[in-house]
Amino acid sequence: MKLAIVGSTGLVGKEILKVLQERKFPYTELILVASKKSRGKEITVNNRRHKVICLEELVEKKPNIALFSAGSTISKEWAPILAELGCKVIDNSSYWRMCSKHKLIVPEINGQEITKDDLIIANPNCSVIQLLVVLAPLHKSFGVNRVVVSTYQSVTGTGKKAVDQLSNEEQGLSGEMIYPHPIYRNALPHIDVFENNGYTKEEMKIINETHKILDTNICITSTAVRIPIEGGHCESVNISMQEKFSLNEVVKILKETPGIIVEDEIEKNTYPMPIKTKGLDEVFVGRIRNDFSQSKTINLWIVADNLRKGAATNTVQIAEYMLDQKFI
Repeated sequence: MKLAIVGSTGLVGKEILKVLQERKFPYTELILVASKKSRGKEITVNNRRHKVICLEELVEKKPNIALFSAGSTISKEWAPILAELGCKVIDNSSYWRMCSKHKLIVPEINGQEITKDDLIIANPNCSVIQLLVVLAPLHKSFGVNRVVVSTYQSVTGTGKKAVDQLSNEEQGLSGEMIYPHPIYRNALPHIDVFENNGYTKEEMKIINETHKILDTNICITSTAVRIPIEGGHCESVNISMQEKFSLNEVVKILKETPGIIVEDEIEKNTYPMPIKTKGLDEVFVGRIRNDFSQSKTINLWIVADNLRKGAATNTVQIAEYMLDQKFI
């Protein structure tokens, strides 16, 4: 099986290569693809050196599956070209997510929606993935009625240039500004562009993708904030249920859900933090408590590495599911 990684030199592309090695994903040929300026660069994977090629060359190689992490413009143009060749494309950009013809997948939630006829599959927004990993089992048990989520997102979600901006500002160096304001020792309630309704595009992604993946009847509102960290995304979430529940039931359900780790021992100052989740695949949950202002409502805190479960790991898990089902 020929496996291509499109955007292999970027933050998510590099993480995909790590995840593939860790999970021992099978392939007969690994094809690394990036922009023309990276063409010819050598990258070592599993003790073997691979030369980076460009997209035009990839078409000639006719891969069986391609994992895309190169932005919406590239995905819009090149995913259909590869799909026409019979290549399965799993795309990390936002371009295909809300297209009715294409599935938006978190494997442990709706992987069963994938069929052998699906050629382009979208990977959800990083904040949405970690949110829904927690919401899905609660929705199944009690029926989620309304969600209020505020996200506190790592600069790695923007990309390498944002990481460089933070690093430069920490060191007092001048450099390219990716954000409209300094990010060091700051918090920006502004992720992606503002839309006419006053929300940012990121905030609307959280709302729209939750509806597509989980349930269109869930009422949800969001605020997305960029903060000067690199370890992962954090979310403060208020969840109103349709059915009555006890905190013990909620904790039990979350502890029994694969991919979730509950860290909630406040007497020991134990709760999820991005400094501890970096490089891990699990979604961490803590600060689980009743909302005393409203019945059948809880507050909790969710943290996950946005480059792992929020991007690379979920992408590879989709590919693993398709392989297990013999769709590739």
